[in-house]
Amino acid sequence: MRARLRFLVLCALLWCAGIAGIASTAGHAHAAPVRYRSIAVDGISIAYREAGSPDRPTLLLLHGLPSSSRMYDDLMRALGDSYHLIAPDYPGFGNSAAPPATQFRYSYDRLASMMLGFADTLKLDRYVLFMQGDGAPVGMRMALARPNAVLGTIFQNGNIYEEGLAPAWEARRRYWVNRGAHEPDVRAALLSFAAVRGRHVGGDPDVDAYDPDLWIDELAFLRRPGTLDIQTDLAFDYRDNLYRYPQWQTWLRTRQPPTLVLWGRYDGTFTEAGARAFRRDLPNASIRILDGGHFVMDTRLDDVAVLTRKFMAEKIAARAARPE
Repeated sequence: MRARLRFLVLCALLWCAGIAGIASTAGHAHAAPVRYRSIAVDGISIAYREAGSPDRPTLLLLHGLPSSSRMYDDLMRALGDSYHLIAPDYPGFGNSAAPPATQFRYSYDRLASMMLGFADTLKLDRYVLFMQGDGAPVGMRMALARPNAVLGTIFQNGNIYEEGLAPAWEARRRYWVNRGAHEPDVRAALLSFAAVRGRHVGGDPDVDAYDPDLWIDELAFLRRPGTLDIQTDLAFDYRDNLYRYPQWQTWLRTRQPPTLVLWGRYDGTFTEAGARAFRRDLPNASIRILDGGHFVMDTRLDDVAVLTRKFMAEKIAARAARPE
């Protein structure tokens, strides 16, 4: 009887610990503080957010376009009790400096080069790449340049497969073929209230779950002087990413990094097929399709936090502890 009682008490304690861990993960209790800092990389001020202790495994959080590190703020508070999280703003985004497009070439190659310089400046030599949306082409360039730095990869609607491109990309393909003829349409779309809102909501039927400030703030950012030129250049440069897709797929297939794929099924930019395509090169990847949009943390932050914490504990902690 006593043995059974001890067993029941132990189960109760473990259950309570689990609930507490989930609450902490979701950011509802014991949220970790986030620090807002900046450093110079190649003479350009790069703003970044940091949470957690540097002696813990590091997640390098790369934002999508046209967002900024702000999209990771709540995730950092949720996970900063256990991990070290760093989220930079690319040049021309968020609170980083934004040299005019006439003085700084805004391309994915250049953004990746700046992020490598950022990692070097902060002495980040081993990290998990967390890549949302267009953070994937930035992060995969970094992975190919510094393969031994990458402990694992997390793709949050970060597409690297042709089948992941939604029908909306046909307009972008016409732009790539004839930039002069189609640039006015691209610029108009970038500043369209409907397009900016649609990037967040996509086809999600639960529209009331989305905070309208998400796209109102994004529109305000896009209307800053010079920002439209930056976004237009990057929209044209995305065509180079399609040529790189096979290289990135080969890297994943060869290296087999621990990988978590988190995907909002209602994304109007990158389809669910892009998530499932990872299985071709990474048979051991964890692929989770969530009821959300392109920026799935807009509405599914708790799910992302819980799944990321589980991935880090099960797949990364032991790797991070090994000597280099």
